[in-house]
Amino acid sequence: MDSITQAVLGASIGEAVAGRKLGNKAAAVGAMIGTIPDLDVLLLLFFDEVSKISFHRGISHSIFFCVIVSIFLAYLMGKSKWTKELSFSRSYFMTFFCLFTHVLLDSFTTYGTQLLLPFSDWRVSFDSINIIDPFYTVPLIIGLLLSLLVYHENHERRSIPNNIGLIIGAIYLLFTLANKQHVQREFYKQLYDQNIPSYGILTVPVKIGNVNWYGVAKGKENLHIGHYSITSQNKIQFESFPINDELLEAIDPKLISKLKWVSQGYYTVAQKDGNIRVYNMQCDIQGIRNYGDYKAPTAFYYELSRNEDNTIKLTTGMHQ
Repeated sequence: MDSITQAVLGASIGEAVAGRKLGNKAAAVGAMIGTIPDLDVLLLLFFDEVSKISFHRGISHSIFFCVIVSIFLAYLMGKSKWTKELSFSRSYFMTFFCLFTHVLLDSFTTYGTQLLLPFSDWRVSFDSINIIDPFYTVPLIIGLLLSLLVYHENHERRSIPNNIGLIIGAIYLLFTLANKQHVQREFYKQLYDQNIPSYGILTVPVKIGNVNWYGVAKGKENLHIGHYSITSQNKIQFESFPINDELLEAIDPKLISKLKWVSQGYYTVAQKDGNIRVYNMQCDIQGIRNYGDYKAPTAFYYELSRNEDNTIKLTTGMHQ
């Protein structure tokens, strides 16, 4: 999710766990802890394009990271004048859930989160909510502000508005999962009605409110991409793109394996100006782009070109 949502979620967890002990400081500390996993983006500057593929949402977004780092943070909180009045167990509980709810929330979006590192690099991705969705964020903000601004820190009802905001957010997430199942059934039905063979489908919400969805159906040789709206219940117009796996045969197998891994199998390959472009539908669906006789399934792509010494260079690009 976006950084604002993650900070607000961390603040809400901090308030829920320690608001009556620390007052508004609990929300401030929770917001800071809740953004820690995303600090991995600062380290991307030190990695090449190949390493970046697996580093973001990697170890910093794992359950292992949450468990270990929470011990260190709880120890520091016991030494800080801001939070030293909390017991170690409460500090640990607070830091762990600020971190864990961050990585869990990210797993509801696309791209995938490596929750099980270092034991498995399986990418957990429910693909049920857009990376920015006020329908989730706004109830958290309202509940948090009511708790912080209306009630004194020792008031017995202080935590109620904040907790209601957290509950509404959790219900919305569960709704997105149920809504996704409905959308997938609709895609499967229309694929069948249009006699388009497929053996797998990826559905991803776009914009806000869980209303507009893209679906990517995978056939033996093609990906079929279509848009569906919950409100209009439209007939889906599928556009097909050849997967073109044969274009990757002369490329380093380890690099190709990583590109396929991050896409979870939903990708297409194209050749443009002598270079190879890989479009990753798992991480990016922004709508089909048309440029004369060149048609792209989405905006973002990885580009593979050859250096003068015949080694492969990996770069990224974005269609306007």
